[in-house]
Amino acid sequence: MVEGTAFVSGHGGISHSWTNLRSFGLQVLLGRWFMFFASLLIMSVAGGAHVFGLYSTDIKTTLGYSQTTLNLLSFFKDLGGNVGILSGLINEVMPPWVVLFLGVVTNFFGYFMIWLAVTSRISKPDVWQMCLYISLGANSQSFSNTGALVPCLRNFPEGRGSVLGLLKGYAGLSGAIITQLYHAFYGDDSKSLILLIAWLPAAVSFVFLRIIRLIKILPRPNELKIIYNLLYISLGFAGFLMVLIIIQNRVLFSSTEYGVSSSVVLFLLFLPLGIVIKEEFNLWKTKTLQPLQDVVITQNPVLTTDQTPQKKPEIKDDKVVSSCFRNVFNPPERGEDYTILQALFSVDMIILFVVTLCGLGGTLTVIDNLGQIGNSLGYQRQSITTFISLLSIWNYLGRVTAGFASEIFLTKYKCPRPLMLTIVLLFACAGHLLIAFGIPNSLYFASVIIGFCFGAQWPLIYAIISELFGLKYYATLYNFGSLASPVGSYILNVQVAGRLYDKEGQKQLEARGLVRKPGQDLSCNGVLCYRMAFILIAAATLFGSLVSTILVIRTRKFYQGDIYKKFRQEVQKSTSADNNNNNNNDDDDDHDDHSNMGKPAK
Repeated sequence: MVEGTAFVSGHGGISHSWTNLRSFGLQVLLGRWFMFFASLLIMSVAGGAHVFGLYSTDIKTTLGYSQTTLNLLSFFKDLGGNVGILSGLINEVMPPWVVLFLGVVTNFFGYFMIWLAVTSRISKPDVWQMCLYISLGANSQSFSNTGALVPCLRNFPEGRGSVLGLLKGYAGLSGAIITQLYHAFYGDDSKSLILLIAWLPAAVSFVFLRIIRLIKILPRPNELKIIYNLLYISLGFAGFLMVLIIIQNRVLFSSTEYGVSSSVVLFLLFLPLGIVIKEEFNLWKTKTLQPLQDVVITQNPVLTTDQTPQKKPEIKDDKVVSSCFRNVFNPPERGEDYTILQALFSVDMIILFVVTLCGLGGTLTVIDNLGQIGNSLGYQRQSITTFISLLSIWNYLGRVTAGFASEIFLTKYKCPRPLMLTIVLLFACAGHLLIAFGIPNSLYFASVIIGFCFGAQWPLIYAIISELFGLKYYATLYNFGSLASPVGSYILNVQVAGRLYDKEGQKQLEARGLVRKPGQDLSCNGVLCYRMAFILIAAATLFGSLVSTILVIRTRKFYQGDIYKKFRQEVQKSTSADNNNNNNNDDDDDHDDHSNMGKPAK
């Protein structure tokens, strides 16, 4: 301390500059915009499940699976990726870093075991073991979604559609991002892709474990403008990836060229950091010039055990519990905070479940079978890689379009968000029919349509759940809502597409006078392999759009009102209370300086 004092007195200007630099560094690292940027990075590499089509053929041929068995494996992938009930319940009582850490563990273990099996480094696992591995690996995605997405939604509650669209958009781009990095790291060794999705998402989430947290804030008027600036960067990023994919489909890239293209991908991925630093610098200047104005009040994630849970645990007696069950079928008005049971047993949630089952179940069937669809229609492997990358790009565009457009139409025209969901489902029917009839080169258009519709459904469903049932138990409720996705995948993917594919493959095998040997994969060629399956899937999606229309009618009056009015009133009350406390404690706070911003809040 003596040396420090002498240094300050001797070099006051240098010491002051260092203090300011340290203060600004803390402002950036502890600010919610850097937290938002960290969430974008986590989502941008959380797409291991989206590139299943690239390595599914390796699993099928190496382990000798039939298409039904492979589709069963993809069902467990979808089940793990969408059953996030456990992550939601953990998030209710634990800080987000715990949820993210569990995702790190499950991601690495699940995909690493699959890589060991496919590369024959361990003995051939049983089917149930492979289902367990891929379910655990994919389930890490639900932990990433819950741990990163839910805190962002609570930190930026008035732009729910925009925030959801941007975050889920980067998750949609993750398939194309991972594909580019995979080619740069491992060339065309698709088995090594499994190793990449084992360590890369786990490493990124681990780095930002303590950055992701809830932050108590006073909303600023330019928040939506900053989010739009981040959107423009992401649109440029998606456009670059689109051009890159088209070029790679026509020109065979060398390892050096893949390295250069991947370097540009990483640069564009980190470009939003410039906007983050600029905004945090503006906040820092405001704090420096007006130290008594608390723009952001947060706890240091390093010195404390992170933020308090979303709600404090309460000691419940028998009367409270019985009252909870009595009110299950007596929910509050739409927009108020439903309990978990009230939301699950509501008609609106049941309708959303059916819509999600039909809509996402059908699009997931395309995503999981895209590699086999391309093979059956005679496309080259390079073209199949292009389909998967195109699907990833349009998955992103669907997410950001649905998120931002639905927010604009809701704000300006009071257009119910379920109406956009209905339109998206009708559009998806066209993509399913293109696959069913196998028109030449139609798979390019089908991958675009299905990618867009698959991506558009997620922010719409998540935003609808937050608006109808409140944010109090949102971490659990949105995971319950997405539970319909793997159910639809099992029905439409395993029982419909898988069985009909194997039936046609067996018929072709018998027509050639051959008998399938044990452990031999069953392949099918031609349009008939998937025709009937996708006609049925198109019919199921059309049914889902009709059911979604019922939700539009039920919620029309709700969306005509001010759905964010309650939140703004709560913020005003909280702001008034904080200002009163600050006025009462002015004398105690005069000695605080900006270097204390990293200390725990009192």
